[in-house]
Amino acid sequence: MAAKANGEACGLCGGRTYLIERRGELASARVCTCSADCPVCGGRGHILVQKEGTFSAKMGARTYDVLEPCVCTLRRTRVALYNDVQMPGVMAHASFDNYRPFNEAQDRGRGVAMHFAHQYVKGATNKGFVLSGPVGTGKTHLLAATLGHLVLEMGVKSRYVEISLLYATIRRGFQDGKSGGEIIGPLSEVEVLAIDELGKGRGSPFEMETLDELIARRYNAGRTTLFATNYSLEPERKGARSSAPSGYRTTDDARSAMKDAELLRERVGERIYSRLCEMCTFVELPRDTPDRRRTRQEMDAPPPLGGMRNPGR
Repeated sequence: MAAKANGEACGLCGGRTYLIERRGELASARVCTCSADCPVCGGRGHILVQKEGTFSAKMGARTYDVLEPCVCTLRRTRVALYNDVQMPGVMAHASFDNYRPFNEAQDRGRGVAMHFAHQYVKGATNKGFVLSGPVGTGKTHLLAATLGHLVLEMGVKSRYVEISLLYATIRRGFQDGKSGGEIIGPLSEVEVLAIDELGKGRGSPFEMETLDELIARRYNAGRTTLFATNYSLEPERKGARSSAPSGYRTTDDARSAMKDAELLRERVGERIYSRLCEMCTFVELPRDTPDRRRTRQEMDAPPPLGGMRNPGR
């Protein structure tokens, strides 16, 4: 933790020693100016550490010196790892602290993500999670906060991918003579992968085969995968209920009921859904969870002409 000479934490990074900023479409990390000059190693990047070990019973325990990476080297390495995550720029400032839950389910979602991030064991088999809920309910925010902690605080190699963009990337790769496996390969091997918008797409054979191969390879290797989806995690359809009066049903009512009844199980197929049940903890946000983006827009909207907004509403 970086501190000023008077003992106060840096006003820019708050003592984290790094900053995350939006640069174009992606979030980018850099070492804070407060930690640019390392007082520990003097800029050499390594330090001499004294250790003790027993190499033979006759000689007994002996001390010896070894060179180890300085904390500043580890910091630069983790910053570089974060810049390989490919996190969307809009999520540059996403953290667990600034996630604001509207209901108990969202609070549980944050709790599951925080527990995963803080209890993660490098190199072990860690169970991931699936966040399900309507658009704008903070699912990507929690994925970003989780990966940010894993990479910058623990040095865990991670990647983020939005599934429809992955399909588009593979299709473009075909035009350049690349196979889908060349693109999927690195995503299969990364220690933690976050897949956003699971279930999105046309459900074509190409999309289903790509998704199945990626998840199968990670499942077989015992690697940790996180997911976010707009589709319900329920194993079976529930009876669709309409808010319209009995005997009357508008086209919008029918479309809304159909969308609410869509299941992730139907979008990804039995094989993938079964593996998700084993790989992840399921967290589902209610269909009536407010859209954070719309709520923020409504709060920031100017009052109507000729009147003032009621401050009590």
